[in-house]
Amino acid sequence: MRERHASRDARRAREFEAFVAGAAGRLLHAATLLTAEAPDANPRARRLLALSLAHTYASWDRLHGEDPYDRTRQHLATRFARDAWHRYGALGGARRRPAGTLGRLSPQERLILVLRLYEGVAEEQTAALLGLPVERVRTICDRATATLLHPRPAPAAPVAAEAKAATP
Repeated sequence: MRERHASRDARRAREFEAFVAGAAGRLLHAATLLTAEAPDANPRARRLLALSLAHTYASWDRLHGEDPYDRTRQHLATRFARDAWHRYGALGGARRRPAGTLGRLSPQERLILVLRLYEGVAEEQTAALLGLPVERVRTICDRATATLLHPRPAPAAPVAAEAKAATP
């Protein structure tokens, strides 16, 4: 009996290691896009990925034909959304914006944009995953895309405007 458990555990570990070897790079990139961190300095993305992979490993025997990549991506997205809700409230109220192109977007906009455009998840699946109407997902994705394609210039700092007015 003990040998059978050891053999099953070893097989499970090999299968999971093969999955991680094939999927971890893409999942880490998705997590990095979500957190809007730099690719070479992404501790939040790495933690998000590690927690998502741990969750997948814990439920590995219960997947029963489900795609482990899809399951891990779902957990990654829901964990990011929950963390953003707890950190910023309402997915991005008052917060410090991360640097970089995606930093201009709210966490909710980043999440939907990454799922839709980078991961290729259908609007209906994204809406179901996030508990939003399909129309809302479409609107948020369109707004996020427009923000990235047509960025607004940052408003002038009040100090610079005062200094400009003071010069003769």
